[in-house]
Amino acid sequence: MTSPVNGLPPIHPGEMLADELAELGLSARALAGKLKVPHNRISAILAGRRSVSADTSLRLGRFFGMSEDFWLRLQTTYDIKRAKAESGAKITSDVLPLHRDAEDTIWSGQR
Repeated sequence: MTSPVNGLPPIHPGEMLADELAELGLSARALAGKLKVPHNRISAILAGRRSVSADTSLRLGRFFGMSEDFWLRLQTTYDIKRAKAESGAKITSDVLPLHRDAEDTIWSGQR
């Protein structure tokens, strides 16, 4: 696990999915059957070994009655927090922000 960002460790969408399944008393295999996906896809997401894809987000959103992008946004938030924890300081020191002059012609001292 990476170090916390803003005091909170990144939470993989699989953890939230596991909570939903526990509340419903539904197994990973049963959910996979309802979503019409291989059970190892759901098992890998639950274990944090696989990211939620757009296809899986569509299926989970439909099944749980949520927006189509809910699970994908959780995945993106998780990925950004991990990247920031792992590489954020280096990126901040390595990459200079774009600064434009008043005439919007010169960027960061280069033409």
